[in-house]
Amino acid sequence: MSFTISRTLAMPYDDALAATREALSGEGFGILTEIDLAATMKAKLDVDLPSQMILGACRPALAYEAIQVDPSIAAVLPCNVVVRSLGDATTQVEAFDPDAMMGLADTGALDSVAADARQRLTAALAALSALAEED
Repeated sequence: MSFTISRTLAMPYDDALAATREALSGEGFGILTEIDLAATMKAKLDVDLPSQMILGACRPALAYEAIQVDPSIAAVLPCNVVVRSLGDATTQVEAFDPDAMMGLADTGALDSVAADARQRLTAALAALSALAEED
C-alpha cells in the first residue's frame, strides 16, 4: 500500500509550486509551514538535492474535527504536500495519504475526516494535472 497520493506534472518546478499552493487553497487548505528541503540539506549536510518544498497544508475545520476525536492526531498534522523537481520541465507533487494516516490511529471515528481530507487533496492534485495539460 502506498502512503502518498501523487501526480507528475509537465510543468517547471516554480510554476508547479505556485499552482500547488493555488490548488490547495481552492480546496480550503492553508499553508502553515514551508520547508525548503533542498536548501536545508545543503546547509546541514552540504549535499545537493533537486528543488523540493514541503508544504504543511491544513484545513482548520478538518483538523479541529480530528483533534476533537483524538487529540494525539495533532502529531501527524498538518498534511504534508511535497513539490519536487524531476527536471527542467517536470515536477512531482505528492501528499501524505490521509487514509494511511488513519492507519496510525486506533479508531474508526476519524474515517470521515480522513475521507474528506483525501477527497480534497485528490481534487487539488487533479486540478494540477488538468492545469499542466492546458499548457
